[in-house]
Amino acid sequence: MTVKKTLAAIALFVVAPFAMPLAALASEGAERLTGLLEPLQTYEARFEQQILDGSGERLQEARGQMWLSRPGKFRWEVEAPYLQEVISDGEEVVLHDPDLEQATIQALDHRVTQTFTLLPKDPDTLFEELRMTFRGGALTALHMIDSTGQRTAIEFRDVRTNHAIDDSRFAFEIPEGTDVIRDTH
Repeated sequence: MTVKKTLAAIALFVVAPFAMPLAALASEGAERLTGLLEPLQTYEARFEQQILDGSGERLQEARGQMWLSRPGKFRWEVEAPYLQEVISDGEEVVLHDPDLEQATIQALDHRVTQTFTLLPKDPDTLFEELRMTFRGGALTALHMIDSTGQRTAIEFRDVRTNHAIDDSRFAFEIPEGTDVIRDTH
């Protein structure tokens, strides 16, 4: 799985709980998750990500920082091994690759924010499992398994919650010379 595909999937899973009132979650198992997420208005953390194949062999590592703010604002910056950004202002999601001088902009699909499942009911999804780990009420890890058995593990550190994050953090300024591909579906 490419980093871009992983970032897009992470954006959907992570933005969803920040884009809507969590009381809309329907399953009994979600009640506990709701209790952990409901108090969060903002979230900021550094992360380390590992992508593993089905046998546990490391395919890729990345590190960076992320910010979330309700409703639906998100910024995920990969610092290494190369720069990439996923940014949402709550209406659009931008995938920016500075090395390619390219930004892909898509409307945020609000339909994905109406349900939150850790195990998808439809077998034709990007991930077969998403595990969120909380310690002391803070999200500290995401673990995902895709349909090929590839595993992605993201560990968060330096977590800060419910502090002011300037809205400019969630706006994307297109660098001069960057090709923009706007997905209209």
